[in-house]
Amino acid sequence: MKSIPELRTFLVVGLLLHSTCLFLRAHSPAEDMAEAAANFLAALTPEQQAKATFDLKHEERLNWHFIPRERQGLPFKELTPAQRPLAHGLIATALSQRGYLKVATIMSLEQILLELEQGKGPKRDPELYYLSIFGQPGAKATWAWRVEGHHLSLNFTVVNGQHVSVTPSFFGSNPGEVRSGPRKGLRVLAAEEDLARQLVQSLSEEQKPVAIYTNTAPSDIITSADRKARLLSPDGLALGKMTKPQADQLWNLIREYVYRYRPELADQDLKKITAAGPDKIFFAWAGSVQPGQPHYYRVQGPTFLMEYDNTQNNANHIHAVWRDLQNDFGEDLLRKHYEQTPHQK
Repeated sequence: MKSIPELRTFLVVGLLLHSTCLFLRAHSPAEDMAEAAANFLAALTPEQQAKATFDLKHEERLNWHFIPRERQGLPFKELTPAQRPLAHGLIATALSQRGYLKVATIMSLEQILLELEQGKGPKRDPELYYLSIFGQPGAKATWAWRVEGHHLSLNFTVVNGQHVSVTPSFFGSNPGEVRSGPRKGLRVLAAEEDLARQLVQSLSEEQKPVAIYTNTAPSDIITSADRKARLLSPDGLALGKMTKPQADQLWNLIREYVYRYRPELADQDLKKITAAGPDKIFFAWAGSVQPGQPHYYRVQGPTFLMEYDNTQNNANHIHAVWRDLQNDFGEDLLRKHYEQTPHQK
């Protein structure tokens, strides 16, 4: 198990790697992913490759979750010091610097949980995060990859070496706020909470009954780790019914989720969300609007759903997910790919 100083080194090295990737980027996200995945696989032993790789159509690709559980794939725990930077290099090809910092910090929280629970909870280990590659990475290939562990599930699908899907995208945090020890005050998903609370607290007396549909928050995100996401009811308050400052705040909240990923990917996804129009994007809240109390919200439109819940562990345990209703796991991209490209049966 890593000590706190070692974890800090882990974070610093990872961020330096990510900053280098940002500086050197001259290729598309798909090209960078393929190159980084090939470099990572080439550094593995045959036994490690067998753990890390699956066929593109393997059922494991859709078997996602964010709870602590046994997983298939290759865990960081089994990587050598020479292999670890290559694993982080692959992760960095998909994320913005802010997104990478969130990922690395979420992984590091497992050490804090271990200390808080004193071995009484599930197995906690900041190295029990798994990389899985589905299909054969290549410059013009169709393939997928995932990094996943407790409170983290990042799923990427690359089609024809050009198009990239980044959902389901799950980020969680337990504790939501570290309340003791050397990292006291750390809130890795602070913006996801604060932006939404500022918005709901700004609502008028006429808007509140529309947006706040119940005073009791659900115990978790409603769609959980469902294979396919769906629109939820009631809708809530339409963006088109908000004031200009309120609408700007909602867009800031949406961007917080989308721009965890590198700008080329985020720009495309935000354009798709924006195309729905202000009268088809809704914000709904459940639970208390006061800090430290159980609360939940969602933002949804014809093509997407973002859910956030903070109710467990005395409202200090966050689950936040972004789903693409049409293209989770690259479903829409893959459908078009198989329609247009002959494949052997």
